[in-house]
Amino acid sequence: MTDLILTNARIVLDSELIHGSLHVKRGRIADVGTGRISGPSAVDCAGDLLIPGLIELHTDNLERHIEPRPKVDWPHRAAILAHDAELASVGITTVFDALRVGSIHTVGDAGYRKYARALSREIMGLRDLGALRISHFLHLRAELCSETLEEEMAEFGPEDRVGLVSLMDHTPGQRQFRDLSKLRNYVQKKRGMTDSQFDDHVNHLYDLRDRYAARHETVAVAEARRYGAVLASHDDTTADHVEVSRRHGVRVAEFPTTVEAAQGCKLHGIAAMMGAPNLIRGGSHSGNVAAHELAERGLLDILSSDYVPSALMSAAFLLADLWDDLPRAVATVTRNPAEAVGLDDRGRIAPGLHADLVRVTRIDGMPVIRGVWAHGRQVA
Repeated sequence: MTDLILTNARIVLDSELIHGSLHVKRGRIADVGTGRISGPSAVDCAGDLLIPGLIELHTDNLERHIEPRPKVDWPHRAAILAHDAELASVGITTVFDALRVGSIHTVGDAGYRKYARALSREIMGLRDLGALRISHFLHLRAELCSETLEEEMAEFGPEDRVGLVSLMDHTPGQRQFRDLSKLRNYVQKKRGMTDSQFDDHVNHLYDLRDRYAARHETVAVAEARRYGAVLASHDDTTADHVEVSRRHGVRVAEFPTTVEAAQGCKLHGIAAMMGAPNLIRGGSHSGNVAAHELAERGLLDILSSDYVPSALMSAAFLLADLWDDLPRAVATVTRNPAEAVGLDDRGRIAPGLHADLVRVTRIDGMPVIRGVWAHGRQVA
């Protein structure tokens, strides 16, 4: 790796901005300070912002590339490379690729099949070949109310870079879809179900929860510990949900659906993560609590792009305006997610850390990315 000097930049540190320069050696930040550095190898940032590379803990983006149209299975390696390049282009330098574990075979077209183990090998195979631009870890989305969760999770181990395991219970009538009418609209539009087919689907999901949820919750927690992964909850709604999360040792609450749940997370030191699209759109598509309300109450710790990668940078700057505090807002997409999953080598601009960096400016209020570096190598 060649050395890199970025100068004449407004550098976002933990709690302040400085106008200065940054020196990278062998992929890590060697020095940060005020003042300019001249010379043929120095990149003049023209007063643009320099922030840490964004860290994405929960994204469904890879699935969109693998299945660009319903029932179209795109070649996986090409899809992974396109996903990786897209994330790099929007300033994300570390991603936890969300893969579902736990399948349902008994409801025909309404079911879903196993895919995570094979796809994870393809991701890491490309990583080992040096084909990927950014850092990839695995996020296993453990569907508790499924038929095959236990056997699918047994196929992974500590060597698989599983950094996050989230406990998912999508049973209708609670958590994300307390309002069954919203679930009906979502599922029938996505899958083309009739009213009768939807009712049968919901009844089957109730049966799966009765048969599997309790045991699979125990299994998923144990498997996360075996991998050495951080545990996350999903769509906590009540104080009781948060208490269960606390007992399991959950460190990240993905998309709490109420103020009550977010307050419980704050009380127990669980980082609350909300979707950037929720913040940008001004509310949840499921009718749950708005991200801006949690931000205004001081209950939002981490942002996730969820299903729109470019939303992560845009939402961070919306928070900067809301809070009138750019370093605090940038931390929700850099330092805070890194700390939540135990990555102490990135997420901040400081000597010794990986040189994951984004040069960004604002044009008419909109963040525009000028350059992205991962481990000191320019990737966008």
